[in-house]
Parts: sequence; C-alpha cells; structure tokens
Amino acid sequence: MANLRQAVKSGHWPTLFAAFLYFDFCFSVWVLNGAMGPFLTQSFNLSPSQTGLMVSIPTLAGALMRFPLGVLSQYIGRKNAALVEMILIIVAMLYGWLFVTSFNDVLAMGVLLGIAGASFGVALSLGAGWYSVEHKGLAMGIAGAGNAGTVVALLLAPPVAQAYGWHAVYAWSAVVMLIPLIVMITMAKEPPDTMHQSLREHLSCLWERDGWSFNLIYIITFGGFIGLSTFLPSFFFSEFHVTKVEAGWLTMLAAIMGSGIRAVGGLAADRVGGIAALCVVLIAAVGCFLALSTQPSLVVSTVLFMICFAALGAGNGALFQLVPLRWPGNTAVAASMIGEIGALGGAILPNVMGFSKQWTGSFATGFISYAALSGFVLIGLTLWQRRWTRSWVGPWGRVAQPDYTPSLVAR
Repeated sequence: MANLRQAVKSGHWPTLFAAFLYFDFCFSVWVLNGAMGPFLTQSFNLSPSQTGLMVSIPTLAGALMRFPLGVLSQYIGRKNAALVEMILIIVAMLYGWLFVTSFNDVLAMGVLLGIAGASFGVALSLGAGWYSVEHKGLAMGIAGAGNAGTVVALLLAPPVAQAYGWHAVYAWSAVVMLIPLIVMITMAKEPPDTMHQSLREHLSCLWERDGWSFNLIYIITFGGFIGLSTFLPSFFFSEFHVTKVEAGWLTMLAAIMGSGIRAVGGLAADRVGGIAALCVVLIAAVGCFLALSTQPSLVVSTVLFMICFAALGAGNGALFQLVPLRWPGNTAVAASMIGEIGALGGAILPNVMGFSKQWTGSFATGFISYAALSGFVLIGLTLWQRRWTRSWVGPWGRVAQPDYTPSLVAR
C-alpha cells in the first residue's frame, strides 16, 4: 500500500484525480440510454433489435468522436479539450430533458450522448501525463477506472426514472456535470509530456500494424465492457423478468467488478507485463462467454457476468500500460484511436445480441460469437508479441529499462 501511495504521489495527483472524475462523469452520461433501456423499450414498445440499436448508438457515436477529440487535444491542450467537451455535454443533456419525445428523438439523443464517450483518450493521457514510464500503467488504470461511471448510471438512473420519469434523468445529469467541470478548472494542470509533431506524425498510429493489433484487443476488452454495460439491463429485464430497477442493479453488480479492477489491471501490467496480463484476460473472456451461452440461471449468469467484467476491466488497464510505451510522444492520439476503433465492439455487441434473440429465440449465438472472436484475438496476441518484444517492449510487456525510448525502434 505504501508503494502504491508513493507511486501516485510521484506525479501530479490532483490532475490524476480530475482526470478520473472527468472520465467517471462522462462515462455515466455515455451509458444513460443503456441504464434506462427497460424504460425506453417499454415507453416506445421496441422490438429486441430496436432496443439493441438504441443502446448501441451512443457507443458508436462516442467511438467515432474519440479520435477527433484526441487530435484536438494535441493542439489546444488536454485540459482545454476536456472543458470544451463537458460544456457540450451539459447542453446535450438539456436538449434531452426538453425535446426528446419519440423513438427517433431517442436515437438522435444517442448521438449526443456520444459526446461524453469521446473523453477516453484525453482523460487517460491527461491523468498519466505527469507520471514516469514505470508508473504509467497504474496512472492510466486509475484514470481509466472512471468507467465506474457505469455503476453510477446503473445505480441512480433507474430509480430517478421510476420516480420522476426518464426525462428527469437527463436534467439531473446536466446539473451533476458541473462537478467535474469545476474540479477540472481548479485542480488540473496540463502535463509537460506533449511533443511538437506535425498532423501527419500525430496520425501515424492510424496506419501502423501495432495500432490495429491494439484495436482488435480493445474490441474484446473495452468493447465487451461497454457493450455488456448497455445491453445487460434489457437482457435481465427480458430474460429473467425482473423489475426495471432490479435489472439496473444486477448490471451494476457486474459493472462494479470491471470498473474497480481496471487500476489493478494496470498495476499488474506494470509488475508482470501487459502482454502476460492480456493473455489471462482473453482466456477468461472465452470461458465466460461460452458458459453464458448455455443459458444458466439468474444467479449463475450474474456471477459469470461479474467474472467476465472483472477480466475485461483488468484487460483495459493492462492494454493501456502498453500504449505509452509504444507511442510515448502522442499517447492521447493513439489512445483515442484505439478507443475509437475498439469501442466499436461495444456498438456491435448489443446489435448481435438483439438479432440473436430475434432470429434464434435466445442469446446463445451472440455469446458464442464473442467467445470465438476472443479466441481469435488471443491467438493473434501470441503471434504479435514476438515482434513487440524484439523492438519496443521487454519480455511479456514489461518496461525494458527506465530510459527506454520505443518510438526510436518501433518503426
């Protein structure tokens, strides 16, 4: 514990805290439609495929907005980019409160919720920018643990929607977004790790093989996390006939595991290496998805989802231990690109599940599909790591030495 406190204090911890809070509140807004899925489904009498589309739109929109925000942050600063984003989110929440009255409006609102989902690369790079390479995995894990916003949304949105109507959830979200906005203004400082590069250099990660390898891994880890977070309330409600509030709380139990363990995944990656941690994560994901395809009971399903979320959350932390080693000069852009492409997995999963239920009568085919994809990526990782450990990182993804400069040897 003393070593953990020392590692956190080795950088600018107020900025790390502000980045965590910023990501946490943005994440809670991003998944609002998923948390309110049973209410919206019932209000507009949606089919399973329409519900899948509704909860996937914010994920898709957020994924597409991540990379542009990451690039913008390299020019106006990560703190300024975060402030602009939070102001836009407040405006979007007011729109949801006052103007959303039809299913098409809900889909449009999903696009606006995507603004909140763009925060990922900026938050992680801002939070970890003050830390040395030996502690970046932990710092990025702490900042990334802001995906605990899923838990906040699942805990609070259903009761508020039940008591005051689902429109009120958007109004309350506009008010609470003032908290991270004020904290960011008063506590955060722009990190000194920005390198002056051309736009082409900033965008170079788009066409590098390593970037696309990272994308595939992140489709499983974060794509699985956000996809399940938005899909599970509707899954529990339709599959086990629990109440809408209970569906949110059951999802919250699983999401707590994934959110809380992200920092642990980053810390473990600092110790044993990100590649080693990711291998364990992918094996666990394959096992959980296959077990869920057998359609177990409510209790067993909840436990399996908790294990699955824990593995995926640890994988998110482990993957981003590797990102600043591979792209030390433009981590925000690389993280945003990986977050953008990887998060598309979160948009795919609810649709796959919705169509699986509508076409086959069960969700089994959807779970089997994700198990197969996880296994494919695991095989890929075992092949990619041979090249990585010969060029820019140490064995199993550990830092080779304190002054290692992977950008010079990874081309």
